[in-house]
Amino acid sequence: MKARTAAIGAVLALVATTALIVSAASSATSQQDAFLAGVVSDVGRFNDKGFNQLSLKGCKSGAKKAGGTCRALESRSTGDYVPNFARLQRDGADILISTGFLLAEATATVAKRFPDAKLTNVDYSMKAPPFANAKGKPLVKNVLGLTFQTNENSYMIGCLAGLMAKREGGNTISAVGGIKIPPVDIFIAAYRAGAKKCAPGTKTLIDYSQDFVDQAKCNELAINQLDRGSKVVFAVAGNCGLGALDAAKEAGAWGVGVDNDQAFLGPHILTSAVKRVDVAVEAAVLSVKNGTFKGATDLNFNLKNKGVAVGKISSKVPKAYITRMNALGAQILAGKIKPPKTV
Repeated sequence: MKARTAAIGAVLALVATTALIVSAASSATSQQDAFLAGVVSDVGRFNDKGFNQLSLKGCKSGAKKAGGTCRALESRSTGDYVPNFARLQRDGADILISTGFLLAEATATVAKRFPDAKLTNVDYSMKAPPFANAKGKPLVKNVLGLTFQTNENSYMIGCLAGLMAKREGGNTISAVGGIKIPPVDIFIAAYRAGAKKCAPGTKTLIDYSQDFVDQAKCNELAINQLDRGSKVVFAVAGNCGLGALDAAKEAGAWGVGVDNDQAFLGPHILTSAVKRVDVAVEAAVLSVKNGTFKGATDLNFNLKNKGVAVGKISSKVPKAYITRMNALGAQILAGKIKPPKTV
C-alpha cells in the first residue's frame, strides 16, 4: 500500500514539474513574442524636459498601443550609441529609435550591421548622408527618417518676439543654440526672419554653447545677450537651454521654450516652439506593428499636420499681436511664405 502511495505521489510530482516547465516555456515564448520598442537617447538624456523626454514618451505610448513595452537606454557619451543599439537588438526589439541628429552615424552603422532590423532616426532625412549618397540614392534601406518643419512655427514665434521687444522699448532679441547643426539652426533662422517681418529693424543675437547638457554654459551666454539689450531669449539647446531660460527669468525678460511646451517653467515663458517628437516616434513604432514601415523614406511633420506648433502664449501678450502672428501661419500654410532654414 505504501509502495502504491509512493508511486502515485511520484507521478503527481512529475505531472506538477512538467506543468511548471511548460508554463515557464509558455511564459518565455509569450515574452519573446510581445512587441518591444527600444529607444536610445542622445547625450542630453531623457530628463531634458524636451527633445529626449518626448522621444521616450512616444516610445512608451506607441509600444502601449502596439500591446508591448518600451525599453529605454540613456547615452552618457557618444561612445554609448552603438553599444546601446546593439543591446536593444540582442533583446529582440522590433524597432530601434534613434533620438536625434547626432546619432545618425551610429544609426547607419547599426542598420548595416543588422540589415533585418527596423530603425527610425529623429531629426534626420534618409535623403542625406550617411543614409544616402550625394545624389540622394539610398545606402541604407531599413531606417525611417522623422523630419520636422520647425522653421514654420519658429517664424511665427519670431514675429511675436519682435513685437514684444518693440513694445518694451527695445529692438533686440536673441537665441542660444546648442551645437550648430541643421535641427538647431532651422529654429533660429526662421525666428530671426519672423522678427524682422513683424518688427523691421529687429536685431537677433545668436550664440552657441557647443553643449546640450551643461546649463551653466547656456546661462552665461544668455546673460551676455541680456546685457546687450535682448528682450526675448529663445533657448534651442536641450537641457542646457534651461539655463538660458533661467537667465531670462532672473533678468525679468521673456524666454521662449523649445520642443516641449515649456510654459510650466513659469510666467516668464512667452511661448514655445513645439516639436511633436512624441507623435512622430509613436507613428514610427505603430508603422512596424501595422506592417506599414517603409525604410529609406521620411515622415515629415509640419504646421499642416500639426507636427509642429506654437505653444501656450503668455496672457500678457496683446491679442492684436497673436492675430498678426496667426496671419503669418495662414500664409505659411497657403505657401505664400517659405521661412528660411539656415542661419
